[in-house]
Amino acid sequence: MPNTTNEKILTDANAAIQRGDIEGFLRHCTENTTWTFVGERTLRGKEEVRRWMVEAYKEPPVFQVDRMLSGDDHVVALGQISIKNAEGKLVQHSYADAWLLRDGALAELRAFVISAPDGTVA
Repeated sequence: MPNTTNEKILTDANAAIQRGDIEGFLRHCTENTTWTFVGERTLRGKEEVRRWMVEAYKEPPVFQVDRMLSGDDHVVALGQISIKNAEGKLVQHSYADAWLLRDGALAELRAFVISAPDGTVA
Protein backbone atom coordinates (compact mmCIF):
# COMPACT_ATOMS: atom_id res chain seq x y z
CA MET A 1 0.00 0.00 0.00
CA PRO A 2 1.45 3.43 -0.92
CA ASN A 3 2.71 5.64 1.87
CA THR A 4 1.80 9.20 0.89
CA THR A 5 3.62 10.58 3.95
CA ASN A 6 6.93 9.22 2.65
CA GLU A 7 6.15 10.58 -0.81
CA LYS A 8 5.43 14.03 0.67
CA ILE A 9 8.70 14.02 2.62
CA LEU A 10 10.66 13.35 -0.57
CA THR A 11 8.58 15.82 -2.60
CA ASP A 12 9.17 18.55 0.00
CA ALA A 13 12.90 17.77 0.17
CA ASN A 14 13.24 17.88 -3.62
CA ALA A 15 11.30 21.16 -3.75
CA ALA A 16 13.88 22.65 -1.38
CA ILE A 17 16.72 21.59 -3.69
CA GLN A 18 14.99 23.05 -6.72
CA ARG A 19 14.83 26.37 -4.82
CA GLY A 20 18.57 26.08 -4.10
CA ASP A 21 17.90 25.46 -0.40
CA ILE A 22 20.42 22.75 0.53
CA GLU A 23 19.82 23.18 4.26
CA GLY A 24 16.08 22.87 3.66
CA PHE A 25 16.71 19.55 1.93
CA LEU A 26 19.03 18.33 4.67
CA ARG A 27 16.39 19.02 7.33
CA HIS A 28 14.56 16.03 5.82
CA CYS A 29 17.60 13.73 6.34
CA THR A 30 18.89 11.83 9.34
CA GLU A 31 22.26 12.95 10.76
CA ASN A 32 23.88 9.70 9.61
CA THR A 33 22.18 9.59 6.20
CA THR A 34 24.02 7.42 3.68
CA TRP A 35 23.86 8.00 -0.06
CA THR A 36 25.14 5.35 -2.45
CA PHE A 37 25.50 6.35 -6.10
CA VAL A 38 25.64 2.84 -7.53
CA GLY A 39 28.88 2.22 -9.40
CA GLU A 40 30.34 5.54 -8.30
CA ARG A 41 30.63 6.41 -4.59
CA THR A 42 29.01 6.43 -1.16
CA LEU A 43 28.52 9.52 0.99
CA ARG A 44 28.20 9.05 4.76
CA GLY A 45 26.62 11.62 7.05
CA LYS A 46 24.98 15.00 6.54
CA GLU A 47 28.26 16.90 6.34
CA GLU A 48 29.62 14.77 3.50
CA VAL A 49 26.28 15.01 1.67
CA ARG A 50 26.25 18.80 2.21
CA ARG A 51 29.75 19.16 0.70
CA TRP A 52 28.74 17.04 -2.31
CA MET A 53 25.53 19.02 -2.87
CA VAL A 54 27.35 22.37 -2.74
CA GLU A 55 29.75 21.11 -5.42
CA ALA A 56 27.25 19.20 -7.60
CA TYR A 57 24.43 21.75 -7.44
CA LYS A 58 26.19 25.01 -8.26
CA GLU A 59 22.81 25.88 -9.71
CA PRO A 60 19.63 24.15 -8.56
CA PRO A 61 18.79 20.99 -10.50
CA VAL A 62 15.48 20.53 -12.28
CA PHE A 63 13.54 17.36 -11.41
CA GLN A 64 10.79 15.67 -13.36
CA VAL A 65 9.40 12.85 -11.24
CA ASP A 66 7.49 10.40 -13.42
CA ARG A 67 6.44 8.01 -10.68
CA MET A 68 6.79 7.37 -6.97
CA LEU A 69 6.41 3.97 -5.34
CA SER A 70 6.23 3.82 -1.57
CA GLY A 71 5.59 1.60 1.42
CA ASP A 72 6.04 1.55 5.18
CA ASP A 73 9.67 2.68 5.34
CA HIS A 74 10.61 3.50 1.77
CA VAL A 75 9.91 5.57 -1.30
CA VAL A 76 11.28 5.15 -4.82
CA ALA A 77 11.29 8.03 -7.31
CA LEU A 78 11.72 7.50 -11.04
CA GLY A 79 12.34 10.39 -13.37
CA GLN A 80 14.79 12.80 -14.93
CA ILE A 81 17.09 15.39 -13.44
CA SER A 82 18.87 18.15 -15.35
CA ILE A 83 22.11 19.48 -13.90
CA LYS A 84 24.72 21.86 -15.29
CA ASN A 85 28.03 20.15 -16.03
CA ALA A 86 31.54 21.60 -15.57
CA GLU A 87 31.22 23.47 -18.89
CA GLY A 88 27.94 25.05 -17.78
CA LYS A 89 25.74 23.02 -20.13
CA LEU A 90 22.49 21.57 -18.84
CA VAL A 91 22.68 17.76 -19.06
CA GLN A 92 19.71 15.46 -18.54
CA HIS A 93 19.99 12.23 -16.58
CA SER A 94 17.44 9.50 -15.94
CA TYR A 95 17.34 8.28 -12.37
CA ALA A 96 15.81 5.83 -9.93
CA ASP A 97 16.26 6.88 -6.30
CA ALA A 98 15.40 4.27 -3.69
CA TRP A 99 15.08 5.85 -0.24
CA LEU A 100 14.80 4.18 3.15
CA LEU A 101 13.17 6.37 5.79
CA ARG A 102 13.73 6.20 9.52
CA ASP A 103 11.52 8.12 11.97
CA GLY A 104 10.11 10.26 9.16
CA ALA A 105 13.50 11.25 7.73
CA LEU A 106 15.53 10.22 4.68
CA ALA A 107 18.09 7.76 6.06
CA GLU A 108 19.52 5.86 3.09
CA LEU A 109 19.63 6.48 -0.64
CA ARG A 110 20.56 4.07 -3.38
CA ALA A 111 20.70 6.15 -6.58
CA PHE A 112 20.88 4.76 -10.09
CA VAL A 113 21.73 7.63 -12.46
CA ILE A 114 22.24 7.33 -16.22
CA SER A 115 23.37 10.21 -18.41
CA ALA A 116 21.62 10.86 -21.72
CA PRO A 117 23.22 8.27 -24.05
CA ASP A 118 23.78 10.68 -26.93
CA GLY A 119 25.17 13.45 -24.73
CA THR A 120 22.22 15.69 -25.46
CA VAL A 121 21.52 18.61 -23.23
CA ALA A 122 18.11 19.55 -21.95
